Amino acid sequence: MAIIVNLDVVMAKRKMSLNELSEKVGLTLANLSILKTGKAKAIRFSTLELICNVLECQPGDILEYVDDQQSTITR
Repeated sequence: MAIIVNLDVVMAKRKMSLNELSEKVGLTLANLSILKTGKAKAIRFSTLELICNVLECQPGDILEYVDDQQSTITR
């Protein structure tokens, strides 16, 4: 997959647990866990906005594009 989710990294930098983020954002632990592990297929802009607001970050801090072809060439 070309989109990498760095939610766990941003949460670690902010020293915030998944439980705390879940409470502040108003999403279930299950849904946040799916996003955090990179298993989500989509995210609503409104959800991304809430997460960025709580974590005081930019969407680019959470989501990263990696070119699949480049990553296979350099391996």
